[in-house]
Amino acid sequence: MDVLAKHPFLVAQTTLRNRAGRALWGIVCALLFRPTPRPLHAWRSSVLRCFGAQLGPHCHIYPKSRIWAPWNLRCDEGAAIGDDAVIYNAAEVHLGPYAIVSQQAYVCTASHDFDDPAFPMTTARISLGRFAWVCARACVLPGVTLHEGAVLGLGAVASKDLEAWKVYAGNPARIVGARQRNRVTA
Repeated sequence: MDVLAKHPFLVAQTTLRNRAGRALWGIVCALLFRPTPRPLHAWRSSVLRCFGAQLGPHCHIYPKSRIWAPWNLRCDEGAAIGDDAVIYNAAEVHLGPYAIVSQQAYVCTASHDFDDPAFPMTTARISLGRFAWVCARACVLPGVTLHEGAVLGLGAVASKDLEAWKVYAGNPARIVGARQRNRVTA
């Protein structure tokens, strides 16, 4: 019996073009992105744009951030992705103006249909609104939107959309407070 017929979950979940693009991105990232000094945000933005990322002005994407597919990344003005943050963007990830993904956070657009024997990949876009903040070590699951000004606290897990200007903590994330809009947007 054919191994792939017996174990359909071993079949590649992305196109050959996608895999080739990610391989090339891995090489360029290792040579021209990761070794750059921290202040060279414009350089890293340029490198990402060469791979199809749509980035507004003044984005701060740090050298140790890990972006799976730059062509699925869209950042508006002033968005930031910290060191060791993982953007696993098999689907689009959109960071609105001044949205932040802090160090070691995990933004994940993909999962698998565990009820299907073939275990196919499923994807859903993630959106962070204006001034939204994913704090250190927090996780955002596929299909989630953090509305304007929402904060996902340290180590929290967002499995559902987060309301605007609310602060969330825990697993699953629950509202623990409100954020003062007038202080952030001033």
